[in-house]
Amino acid sequence: MADPAVGNLRVDGATLHCEVRGEGPLLLLILGGMSGAACFDAVVDDLAAECAVATYDPRGMARSAPDDPEAEQQVAERADDALRMLDLLSPGRPARVFGAGWGAVAALHLLTTRPERVERVVAHEPPVVEVLPDASEHRALIARVQEAFRTQGTMPAMALPAAGLKKDGGAGGPQAGPPPQAAARDERTMADMRYFVGRVTPAFMSYAPDTDRLAALSDRLVVACGGDSQGGLPHRAGAAPAGRLGTEFVHFPGGHTGLNTHAADFGALLLKTLRAPL
Repeated sequence: MADPAVGNLRVDGATLHCEVRGEGPLLLLILGGMSGAACFDAVVDDLAAECAVATYDPRGMARSAPDDPEAEQQVAERADDALRMLDLLSPGRPARVFGAGWGAVAALHLLTTRPERVERVVAHEPPVVEVLPDASEHRALIARVQEAFRTQGTMPAMALPAAGLKKDGGAGGPQAGPPPQAAARDERTMADMRYFVGRVTPAFMSYAPDTDRLAALSDRLVVACGGDSQGGLPHRAGAAPAGRLGTEFVHFPGGHTGLNTHAADFGALLLKTLRAPL
């Protein structure tokens, strides 16, 4: 793997660890889970052969420290963090954006609020459960998660979404954890879990996208899901907005973490999707 250019970016309420590889038009990769930029390691070199690829640890995760660890994180903050990355690395030029899981939710918000900064968004399995007909059931699940977190601790709270997704037919959570090799590289994964469950989960799982705005921008949006996710919540939560918006819906190799389990094929399809004419 080529050594990246590494730096820190000061944003409102946090300092983000960021890495850049390659040259050319910018592709920003937004993670949504409990680990950092290392989760993209399996695909980043292939992507960097064609463009400048920026990755960063989300605020509160890995090496991106929040100023206030007790503050609940909002989707708009994550989207604004991505915007600051674009302003730094692609000033005055729209960039391409890939978001995974809750990083895809942030990418959707970025597209709706600052479309002039975005050339194309590929949103992989955005768990926007508020667009589903059974959204009330998912709200109730999150309420149980928060109560379990408050009264029993982190691990019992994390077990509830996993159990709900198995019942729904899925193989992974709305934001599955990192693969073993990424977790081994990131010793803070378990320490970050408490922040993730208590400060990130509530706002992200209750986020309702502006579907009218997204419909007007659908020519810049591709919704993607893992082929192995079909039948589960990650697939349903991606298929529903894609169908409502009339935007492209692409099946990527693997499941929720296909960018690691099927790295070469995943990266190749991502590049192909980004190259397609608007």
